[in-house]
Amino acid sequence: MSADVQQFQVDLRGVVDLLSRHIYSSPRVYLRELLQNARDAITARREVDGGGGSIRITALTDDSGEFVLRDDGVGLNAAEVGDLLATVGRSSKRDIFDLPRSDYLGQFGIGLLSCFMVADSIVIRSRSARGGSAVEWTGSADGTFRVVEIDDDLPVGTSVHLKPRFDADELLRPAAVRELATAFAEFLPVRVTLESSNGDIDITRRAPFLDAVDDIDGAVQYGRDLLGATPLDAIELSEPATGTRGLAFVLPYAPPPGARQATRMYLGRMLLGERVDDVLPEWAFFVRAVVDSTGLAPTASRESLVDDAALERVREQLGAGIRRWVLELGLREPHRLAQFVAIHEVGLKSLVRHDEELATFITRWLTLETTHGTMRIGDLVERYPHVRYAQTVDEFRQVAGISPGSEVLVNGGYLYDADLVRMLPDLYPHVTIELVDVAGELDRLDPPPLDDRDAAMALEERAGRVLTASGCSVTVRSIDQPELAALYVADPEVLRRIDRGRTKGITGSLWGGVLDRIDSTVSASRDDDLSARLCLNWSNRVVRALVRVQDDAVFARTVQLLYIQALLAGHHPLSDADRALMTTALSDLVSLSAGIEEDSIPFGDAV
Repeated sequence: MSADVQQFQVDLRGVVDLLSRHIYSSPRVYLRELLQNARDAITARREVDGGGGSIRITALTDDSGEFVLRDDGVGLNAAEVGDLLATVGRSSKRDIFDLPRSDYLGQFGIGLLSCFMVADSIVIRSRSARGGSAVEWTGSADGTFRVVEIDDDLPVGTSVHLKPRFDADELLRPAAVRELATAFAEFLPVRVTLESSNGDIDITRRAPFLDAVDDIDGAVQYGRDLLGATPLDAIELSEPATGTRGLAFVLPYAPPPGARQATRMYLGRMLLGERVDDVLPEWAFFVRAVVDSTGLAPTASRESLVDDAALERVREQLGAGIRRWVLELGLREPHRLAQFVAIHEVGLKSLVRHDEELATFITRWLTLETTHGTMRIGDLVERYPHVRYAQTVDEFRQVAGISPGSEVLVNGGYLYDADLVRMLPDLYPHVTIELVDVAGELDRLDPPPLDDRDAAMALEERAGRVLTASGCSVTVRSIDQPELAALYVADPEVLRRIDRGRTKGITGSLWGGVLDRIDSTVSASRDDDLSARLCLNWSNRVVRALVRVQDDAVFARTVQLLYIQALLAGHHPLSDADRALMTTALSDLVSLSAGIEEDSIPFGDAV
């Protein structure tokens, strides 16, 4: 049993609704579509008789009652109008104009339908450069149209007439039309003019991002307008196979965290989008590019690009151009490279982790915090072939206090810095690295001399009893820094346990129970001591003097103040109990030195 083949019935109102709600981002694109069609018609006429080259726009006014866009392009005859406009989705100007697709920006059919987002009817009047009568095509939003030949003495070209919908009036008026025409068409290679009661307004101008060689000042000014500040530099971009070229302006400021790379993209000098995010590699966060192409394919909405092999090639080649600029800048103008790195250092640290070629050059200019101050990596590896580093800021602050002056310790706790240190042996084969931990560094310290060992052990025991309530044990070691009295030492897990304890004090029973279970799980999984330690420096005269202090109150308050001092020196936050302990210890020591009777001082059970 056979069935008759039938045509789909297209509801034009439904198509227009689809365009406005799901394909195009805004009804504003109606003017872009008309400008694309007009520009393509002019391109086609130049192939026919060498003529054409201008587009004129008359915006809606109360007197005229309609919007008109005219071009002196190739025009259409009756047969061509029906072929192009009667069947949505089939027509292509390539079929009639017979030019390479790269010379075209769009297609008549579905592009013209975008006008129904701002008008209930579209009237097209046209005369073909190939001869024949003038023709008028009238289409309505209800899906009907008519085509008639007219006797009017029309010039070669096409005019599009729109009467606005009730809700789109403002989009056809002079202010909006001028704004849209400038945004979409200011760099078109044809003259676009907006008629005005005060005289014609020229919309088009030279494209400074394409004519930078002939107009350097114009390119710099364009970059300044684009960025809101003078760019550090402008990088020429080119990919000849797809006719892609432009400029990448180097940002003179660090972009916000998480900001994505975005490019102002033109196709055939017609604006595609202000922030197209797939033209350059994601790592090129430090530039804002303006690019034009004749060989890349737009999506149906012509507001982004089809992610195909051509776009992938463009992305690779333009990225290579930006990478080359960085490499050459270091060779020609190292002082400017240093300025560039200072602005974009965090982003560059992220970049070099994934780009081996750039890492081999740019890494030496990046900086790290060390026990000898902030140092460039190039200077660091030249002076110290063995680099020790701490994984976190807390560990660095603790270990830095006992690190020998002849060695270097790097703070790997800042964003990407630990990753950078781990890369050093690959970039510099003579460099070795070592990850340090707090407990290991404490074990490296020498105990007091043998003759002082008994006194030191007694001091450990006596001071340990003072700090029992603070959850801190005491150890005595010889540190080659006589000015350092005490060091608060705790590995990351201890610090996390302390933070959980503080959190439990300000949360409800539910979260308190969760944190209790975490504590019990961690304790069960570790065999070592999870307490923090106060390391007293036997080389310090205050610590050695403590051995001779017989007064328990003075001894206890001094140890408590050394504990608080060590916390503050290590940038550890004080708990409420720590602050109370500090206030009490200071008050009691002042009272003792003022000669107040010991019995009147509320020492409590500190010893």
